[in-house]
Amino acid sequence: MMLSGFDHVAVLTADLDAFVAFYVEVFGALAEGRLADDGAEMVVLRIGPHSEINVFKVDGNDESTRQTPMFARGRLDHFGFRAASLEAFDVLRERLMQRGHTDGFVTDFGHVLSFFFRDPEGLEAEVCVGNPDATPGVVNPPGTPSSRYHASRE
Repeated sequence: MMLSGFDHVAVLTADLDAFVAFYVEVFGALAEGRLADDGAEMVVLRIGPHSEINVFKVDGNDESTRQTPMFARGRLDHFGFRAASLEAFDVLRERLMQRGHTDGFVTDFGHVLSFFFRDPEGLEAEVCVGNPDATPGVVNPPGTPSSRYHASRE
């Protein structure tokens, strides 16, 4: 099996501080890194050994205020699979590049490496793996190229 489960689910909120406080206080989640960039903020909430909620507050986005019945909520923003190993991550990346479902760009988020792809329905998803080159406590913003995968392009 190439995956070990889900890595994260990305959600939108109108009140980042209240959302984070709720999951920290009720579920004991660990808030890791707060990033702000051009009208958007993100906090990573670690909810298990390999599971996160990536919480976004985006200026002018009101999606989090819409409360509709189950099965009428539309698709979620994206989800992240957790690769079983760095080798599996590389195989999945190559397979998806060969099929034209990803450009293969790998982001270095600090503790995690990731790449995005679109499935045949057009839903964007992500494959993540623990970063073997991570520096403890370092969190990088989206779009930070991984030197492991992009050194030859510089």
